[in-house]
Amino acid sequence: MKKYLSFFMMISFFFSLYSINVMAQNLTKPPSHLQEQNTMSVLWFQSSGEAKALYYQGYSIGKMRLNELLKKKQMKGLKPAVVLDIDETILDNSPYQAWSVVTGKDYNWDEWFPLAQTKALPGAVEFLQYAYAKGVDLYYISNRKENQKEATIKNLQLVGAPQADENHVLLRQPGEKSKEVRRQQVAKTHDILLLFGDNLSDFSGFDQLSVTDRIQAVDNHREEFGKKLIVFPNPMYGDWEGAIYNYDYNKSNEEKAKQRKENLKPYQP
Repeated sequence: MKKYLSFFMMISFFFSLYSINVMAQNLTKPPSHLQEQNTMSVLWFQSSGEAKALYYQGYSIGKMRLNELLKKKQMKGLKPAVVLDIDETILDNSPYQAWSVVTGKDYNWDEWFPLAQTKALPGAVEFLQYAYAKGVDLYYISNRKENQKEATIKNLQLVGAPQADENHVLLRQPGEKSKEVRRQQVAKTHDILLLFGDNLSDFSGFDQLSVTDRIQAVDNHREEFGKKLIVFPNPMYGDWEGAIYNYDYNKSNEEKAKQRKENLKPYQP
């Protein structure tokens, strides 16, 4: 009897060790596909009242600031303009992000943008129409590709965005690394009162910075946020993620998952 009892105790011991080892591996290994890590980000963006509130808040601040600036009438002889990003600023691409999470497939904007099915984000169209009625020109500066222009204009028109046309939708040209050239193009003929975006690179001085330098640049520009620069939340993708990879998106999913964890700052008991 003692022999059998010892045998079963030994089996139980080794089974426990095996279970602990399996649990440890499950805690440390990456998910079955990298997109799965975006589950909570997409859920928050689509399901939280907080996300919706932040869009209403951003456009409400924009309207108040626009009124203040127009009253001052300090336009330097130039016509006033507002510059806005498109994706996750005016248009909501989260359904495509959700599709990527559910299917495990990498998202490809060349497949999604031509569908022109994206809905407007809270407060966006109301602000655009308000600014246009005030005599402010609207410029949509996006890093969508130039060959996606027709579909982009169509989508903006479908949601009711004013001045969604060839002259006001400025997309990325071949070889262009940032939006700065297009912003400067608008500034030659207009006084840019406000800029809206979900990515720091939607504003001047934030392109291709490291994680640390991006945070420092935000501190350096802190007086401009809420006054000239209006930022919207996007936990799903953006240069904040690219900075973690040193902007090398060709890294393997395993390497990306590794660098994501390495950039976490966990509690140290």
